[in-house]
Amino acid sequence: MRAIIIILALSLSACGFHLRGHDLKGAGFPFKSLYFNGAPTPFAADLKTSLELYNIQLVPTPDKADLTLVIVSESPDKQILALSGAGQVLEYQLRYRVSLRAYDKQMVEWMPADEILLQRTLTYDPAQILAKEQEEALLYRDMRSDAVQQVMRRLSRAKPRPEHTDTPATETKPATTKSAGQPSKATPSK
Repeated sequence: MRAIIIILALSLSACGFHLRGHDLKGAGFPFKSLYFNGAPTPFAADLKTSLELYNIQLVPTPDKADLTLVIVSESPDKQILALSGAGQVLEYQLRYRVSLRAYDKQMVEWMPADEILLQRTLTYDPAQILAKEQEEALLYRDMRSDAVQQVMRRLSRAKPRPEHTDTPATETKPATTKSAGQPSKATPSK
C-alpha cells in the first residue's frame, strides 16, 4: 500500500501538479514592491499573505513602492432568493464584492477602478440554524479566497495604461449620395 502512495505522489510531482494559487515558479509580476492601502480585514490579511508568497515586498509608504494597490471597498451581502408559502426563507444569495485599483509613483493607472463580484446560493433550513451559519461562513471564506486569487491574477497582468493613445484617427471616406433617377456608380447599368 505504501508503494502505491509513493508512486502516486512521485507521478503527481513529476507531471507538474500543484495546488491552485501556489505556483511560485511561474509567477511573473511586473513590479517588485507594493504599498497596500486597505482596511485591516480578513481579505486584506489573505491578500498580503499571497503577495508575500510571491516574494512581493510590502512597503510601509507609497513613495517606496513600485505600485500602490488601493482596496476601495469590500462588502459581503445577503439577499433572500426564495420564500416558502408560509413566508419562511428557503434560499439566500450570498454576494462578496471587492473594488480596487492600482497605480504607480507617477499616478499612472496600472489597474483602473475594477470590481470583483462573487455569488453563491445558500439553502436555508430553520431546523439547522447552527449548521447553516457555519455553511454561510464557509461560503464567504471561499468567496474571499477566490477574490484574492483573482486580484493576484490581475496584478500579474497589470501594466501602465497611458491616458491618451497616440494612434491617428481613422480617415473616413465621404459618403456618396445618389440622386433620384441616376444609377449609382457601384451598380453597373444594363
